[in-house]
Amino acid sequence: MNADPAKPFDRALLRRRRNRVAETASRHDFLLRRVSEDICERVQIVQRDFPKVLNLGAHTGALSRSLRALKNVGFVVDADHSEGLLAHCDGPCVLCDEEAISFGDGGLELVVSGLSLQFVNDLPGTLVQFRRALKPDGLLLAGLLGGETLKELRHAWFLAEEELTGGASPRVAPFIDVRALGGLSQRAQFALPVVDSEILTVTYKTPMALFEELRGMGASNVLSARRPVPVTRGLLLRACELYEELFATGDGLIPATFEVLTLTAWVPDESQPKPLKPGSAEVSLAKVLGKGRGR
Repeated sequence: MNADPAKPFDRALLRRRRNRVAETASRHDFLLRRVSEDICERVQIVQRDFPKVLNLGAHTGALSRSLRALKNVGFVVDADHSEGLLAHCDGPCVLCDEEAISFGDGGLELVVSGLSLQFVNDLPGTLVQFRRALKPDGLLLAGLLGGETLKELRHAWFLAEEELTGGASPRVAPFIDVRALGGLSQRAQFALPVVDSEILTVTYKTPMALFEELRGMGASNVLSARRPVPVTRGLLLRACELYEELFATGDGLIPATFEVLTLTAWVPDESQPKPLKPGSAEVSLAKVLGKGRGR
């Protein structure tokens, strides 16, 4: 396919697939539940209240249900571009694309997002929209998949296609890495951005079980540059064989790596700590380190 490099993901296809799996999505949301627990723990640690909260890419509302149980969280709105998923959310809902946030400037104290931003085409633009929607000293907490995600699957597909077709096509999304996400947050003019990485290894009985899980998540191949023809049975079976040959554990299970990046960033405000100006220190670093002393 002649894909636009500025739009690596087919967002319309992603929406259709998530609508299709909406009824059974909760059976495959183990990663989202893990991310939801982590985000809620981080919200609890912050010693302040969040009266107005947006959960962007709400999926079936798992994160919002946990947030509403916290004492320092008030009104939570779920937003997603899949009407099928939104139908399973409990609170107020807004149908909107993650790349076009339909909220006014400076009206929110907290924006959260769980495993949604890895599929936006314009992540820098989406981060800018977050900053504008938040009040000064507002908080962004987002969990998204990082570059190590599904590295085994990516390798097995590459080898199988190279062997059977003499080339390779995009099969697994090019997820962002820690440094790039931190840099984009700074470009969006967030203050004090911090990105954490957690590697999770999930095991399956067979590669086909992993494929079924990804389909159940609505997260199978949505790359704009994917080949327009269906995968042949021979190619699928060879990819499964290579996956097992290269990565199977001693007990016969196959591992799948998921890297979860968690971004914490604040909208700039005068009340936030600021770095000292160069040369303003009262004690020199050389003195602290004891440089110049005899040994």
